[in-house]
Amino acid sequence: MGLIDFVMNAGQKLFGESEKEAAARGTTLSDFVNKMGLGVEDLAITVSEETATVRGTASSQAVREKVVLAVGNTEGIAKVDDLMSVVAPEPEATYYTVIRGDTLSKIAKEAYGDAMKYPVIFEANKPMLEDPDKIYPGQVLRIPPQ
Repeated sequence: MGLIDFVMNAGQKLFGESEKEAAARGTTLSDFVNKMGLGVEDLAITVSEETATVRGTASSQAVREKVVLAVGNTEGIAKVDDLMSVVAPEPEATYYTVIRGDTLSKIAKEAYGDAMKYPVIFEANKPMLEDPDKIYPGQVLRIPPQ
């Protein structure tokens, strides 16, 4: 997939004082992704300044995209260099950056022409999203193909 841009100062706060060094940030991100249970073989994340590079083998395109989003939607990460491979390639989702006033229904209406398809977007972004009503400006979401 290559290099994907994110909003650097938006997202989950994972890094504290102990993660100032790039190596510690890569380990923190790897632990975070592994705790999600997405199932990536040989997951390796390195960080250089505000760019995280992700390597490993994902079981599906959806898992690959979720890993990229989990890493990119972290405060302090502005770009994700996706170097992962996929066991079973399939069509890629598009990405959408949330703006003020957005709801999943509004995004579904834009993407699919039907606001009631918001659960498709919610499910596509689990486990990063825990509640369909809790999205924030700057957050990047997966919009799976119809």
